[in-house]
Amino acid sequence: MGTTMNSPPRHGLARVLSKHGLCSRTQAAQWIADGRVCVDGRVVRDPEHPVVRGRQRIAVDGRDLDAAPRLYLMLNKPRGLVTTASDERGRDTVYRCFDGAGLPWLAPVGRLDKASEGLLLFCNDPEWAARVTDPLLGPDKTYHVQVDAIPDATALAALLEGVEEGGERLRAKAATLLRSGEKNAWLEIVLDEGRNRQIRRLLAAFDIGVLRLLRVAIGPLTLGELPKGQWRALTADEVRSLPAS
Repeated sequence: MGTTMNSPPRHGLARVLSKHGLCSRTQAAQWIADGRVCVDGRVVRDPEHPVVRGRQRIAVDGRDLDAAPRLYLMLNKPRGLVTTASDERGRDTVYRCFDGAGLPWLAPVGRLDKASEGLLLFCNDPEWAARVTDPLLGPDKTYHVQVDAIPDATALAALLEGVEEGGERLRAKAATLLRSGEKNAWLEIVLDEGRNRQIRRLLAAFDIGVLRLLRVAIGPLTLGELPKGQWRALTADEVRSLPAS
């Protein structure tokens, strides 16, 4: 019998676990296969078993799904790590920074590419993560970028005007010269939307190469003095401060 228009949506059990932020979908499927997950007091071993979130009691290892504590943290991502749980090419991932910490499953909130550094958020709260990464309503992101040129005022203004590249409009919300040497300079670039490798692509369009790229802030949340490769939990006030721009 089909569902009516007023019926709440049913989703596969593995998807529900992963969307709750408890684990990845692959992990969820394994937990289910191992008999660690119960629905309404009954062990379910089918990861596609349909459930209605909020209508059925889901437990993992005897603990109710909604009892899992929420955790939010920031990492000062080092250069050379990929932002993924596992890499098919065997490269080191950001999760190496959490080795031995005994943390629950946490997903990255947004991404930094392998060559980029700085502030990267993690949480097990998908709804909060979605607000922070929302391309229209999410907070601004601030970067310090070392470049192989010394852009003048005209070049900085061009970054704000932006360019069409790969079918996308790439532009900076703000671009400021922080300091310069004989052959290179540090810029502060603020983005109000997230596109793949946006800063590198934007600068490349003006024949400016990136030497280092460091994210220093997301909205009002700053990296501060957190050492490279280290992490810390966010305070309740910091969690509430996002996704404010």
